[in-house]
Amino acid sequence: MAAPMLRWVGRGRLWTFARVDGGSCHRREAPTGSTSNWIRGQSSVAQQPLYTTQKPRKGEHKWAAVVGLEIHAQISSNSKLFSGSQVRFSAPPNSLVSFFDASLPGTLPVLNRRCVEAAVMTGLALNCHINKKSLFDRKHYFYADLPAGYQITQQRLPIAVNGSLTYGVYAGKKQSQVIPKTVRIKQIQLEQDSGKSLHDDLRSQTLIDLNRAGVGLLEVVLEPDLSCGEEAATAVRELQLILQALGTSQANMAEGQLRVDANISVHHPGEPLGVRTEVKNLNSIRFLAKAIDYEIQRQINELENGGEILNETRSFHYQLGCTMSMRDKEGKQDYRFMPEPNLPPLVLYDATSLPAGADPQQVINIDQIRETLPELPSVTRERLVQQYGMLLEHSFTLLNEVGLLEFFQNVIKETRAEPKKVTSWVLNTFLGYLKQQNLAVSESPVTPSALAELLDLLDSRTISSAAAKEVFEELWKREGKTPGQIVSEKQLELMEDRGALEQLCHSMMEAHPQVVMDLKKGNPRAINKLIGLVRKATQSRADPAMIKEILEKKLSS
Repeated sequence: MAAPMLRWVGRGRLWTFARVDGGSCHRREAPTGSTSNWIRGQSSVAQQPLYTTQKPRKGEHKWAAVVGLEIHAQISSNSKLFSGSQVRFSAPPNSLVSFFDASLPGTLPVLNRRCVEAAVMTGLALNCHINKKSLFDRKHYFYADLPAGYQITQQRLPIAVNGSLTYGVYAGKKQSQVIPKTVRIKQIQLEQDSGKSLHDDLRSQTLIDLNRAGVGLLEVVLEPDLSCGEEAATAVRELQLILQALGTSQANMAEGQLRVDANISVHHPGEPLGVRTEVKNLNSIRFLAKAIDYEIQRQINELENGGEILNETRSFHYQLGCTMSMRDKEGKQDYRFMPEPNLPPLVLYDATSLPAGADPQQVINIDQIRETLPELPSVTRERLVQQYGMLLEHSFTLLNEVGLLEFFQNVIKETRAEPKKVTSWVLNTFLGYLKQQNLAVSESPVTPSALAELLDLLDSRTISSAAAKEVFEELWKREGKTPGQIVSEKQLELMEDRGALEQLCHSMMEAHPQVVMDLKKGNPRAINKLIGLVRKATQSRADPAMIKEILEKKLSS
């Protein structure tokens, strides 16, 4: 049954407060985010890569890009920021709306303790200064999915300021070297999310779902220290990993739990920064990188052709791979910020300022939260490098792929194989198959136990490396067989009869006298051909090391 409907007619479109029963619906995001100024001071502009047009001309100036991000992360909480309504993804429209969420007269906000603790924890993990006193403000704008006509946020005095986020960018000829970079964090603030507008083109109307209205958000404002799409995407992925490790946000971009606004400008090095554009509501790390790189090149091309950059808001069309203008920002919108009269200042304490005899349930202790911080991704990477002797770039890959670290650790627990061999198989063979078929780790047909058993067979020299890859391919077919069963059925065990292998090597040497001659003339690579021929004759069941040992012995005799 549909909920009561509130109608608003504007510019030929019907606004409806209703349940969605069908039709073609499209989502529109309400304007959210900080109104922080574009920093024109000493950022990392001097270290930014330079861009040129596709056909550089003589005497042409190079361009530098400046990118800043505003990231909105939905807080992992059972209830909303200022009401007791549940938070649940894909619930029926308007089924999780309290009187306060609908902005009925006489309702008052009640601050969610869990959201405050999540903000403090995130601020500590990002090296921020936690303000013991922070304030809430009203940010006014009119849109149908914001029933109160204002958003409660923290404009004047946010809960955390002056932090930093360190991330790693791949470099080198083979993109195998990780270079650490740092982006400054201006502030972290608590604020409400808006509702969701669903545009129904078939009926020429817009439907409003307020389930998301009032959900707690962390807005993380990064200073413009980034210079390209890759850096921005890597920084956001690192933040996503931190939020997930802390448990402060699930940060699932597919469900809208992490959304990014990118501020982008270009300029000639040594000159003032250019006019910036804002690309709104990027909800995929891949699209974030594409949108930023496209917008950088678009601005360069525009300026090279004698045009000018407008201070505007743009959106990214993922199907066309380009940004498109949404609205002009030259006439700056006045959000009429004012103190939130229904919420007192948010006061936090540390060990030195905590009142004697204070009820722990009534106060939030910053130092107590600091003690409960879990292992962060940067520490996990260091531990993996030290514990398993892997390369730093391998530790980045294990953490960046969702579920891959847990898979790797489960294999390590169940196998006798060396960690380096496990790392190689997980990152090369296993991950290669996943990417080839566009599967997530959780969708893999090969379990950690199956891979561990396969590596044990390889480690005990029961099968060869080639046979192990054949077994893995069979495991991927989802036939429910164990590695041992596959080895037995296909007779992939290594040959144990040394006498038969010696006879086979002798036959191959007689059948290929020219190869033997090349070996005797001092060509050491020629032996590889003989090894390959013997292995082919044994259907890869012979140990290459043993074949090489026998061949060398016969050649020297």
